[in-house]
Amino acid sequence: MTTARRAPTRAAQATLLAAATLTIMAAAVIAPSLPAMTRAFGNADVLVKLALTVTSLAIAISAPLSGAVADRVGRRPLLVGGLALYAVAGTAGYFVSDLVVLLVTRALLGIAVGGIMTAVSAIITDWFDGPRRASFLGLQQAFASLGGVVFLPLAGVLAGVDWKLPFWIYAASALILPAALRTLGEPARAGEAPADTGPSRNSLRVTGIYALALVVTLAFYLAPTQLPFLLTEFGVGPAVVGIVVAGSTLTGVVGALVFPVLSGRLTPTAITTASVGLLGAGWLLIGTAGSVAPIVVGLLVGGVGVGLAVPTLNLRLAGLAGPGRRGRVLSGLVTGIFLGQFLSPLAAQPLVRTAGIGGAFTYSGAAMAAGAALATLIVLQHKERKVR
Repeated sequence: MTTARRAPTRAAQATLLAAATLTIMAAAVIAPSLPAMTRAFGNADVLVKLALTVTSLAIAISAPLSGAVADRVGRRPLLVGGLALYAVAGTAGYFVSDLVVLLVTRALLGIAVGGIMTAVSAIITDWFDGPRRASFLGLQQAFASLGGVVFLPLAGVLAGVDWKLPFWIYAASALILPAALRTLGEPARAGEAPADTGPSRNSLRVTGIYALALVVTLAFYLAPTQLPFLLTEFGVGPAVVGIVVAGSTLTGVVGALVFPVLSGRLTPTAITTASVGLLGAGWLLIGTAGSVAPIVVGLLVGGVGVGLAVPTLNLRLAGLAGPGRRGRVLSGLVTGIFLGQFLSPLAAQPLVRTAGIGGAFTYSGAAMAAGAALATLIVLQHKERKVR
């Protein structure tokens, strides 16, 4: 027996999309401040980078708990609590002067982001199914990327005045919170059952999607963690750094908006493969660039790839989980994405030391491009066997 769905109001949809802008690039808001932060805290290079990525680790660790809360307590309480914590923990960074305390506030911010992102995805999959679900998941990713387009250049401008000012950007959550309280109710958890492919097969597919999300994000997050330092070598200031890094999120919007169209014409495997290939090509351009212009082009190409990848993986997971488990299954994707963000600077450090920042982009881009080519070859061989 399923519960009838009530169509969400336009105000509710707008509120949910506004909340989505706070998620994917939340940790990266302080990226333009990294060089100045390093100097302010006595050249503590690795710890300062952790101030950015500890948020991602906290999201990755707390997301499964957020998924359980979403399924057992409700999507709305999780979203409202996440928005409130986001505003408090995010802006707290402006007031602290101790690096350890700053790391604690960044971890609390991560818990908030994990709750918001899990709740938003679960509400969307509760609201819609079929093509409407694909369309709104594309919008979710578009608005998440749009948050980077708006917030990162603003952060760059503010960091040029004072490296602490970008922390005030997190106050945007306090503006969305009243709208969430007013317009959002707890959605009815109706929907189609997942395909009956057997628990072991479904588990393998879900785990594979999580792993792919981790790898893609591991590569993509080289942009906010390493690019500010690469651009500094070209004499680029904080404001321009913010604009350049935001370019990848701008084309992420394009990729996400194109996704609903592609989802009706191509298989999820084909879209995923294309997204990984685009990211690899973009990063190869950055790694071999001799000036700022090719770096910008590479970021734009890679951004399209990520804009396609996230809604594709979200949609595939939503189809593999029943309504009562969607929060937990979708929260695993959040864990994969943000664990990749956290591990990115740690995994890149050996490459940066041996091959430089450009080399790190080159090697990661080559790996992604090779993976996409291999996946294409496997799919073509599989189709050939079917024809025979």
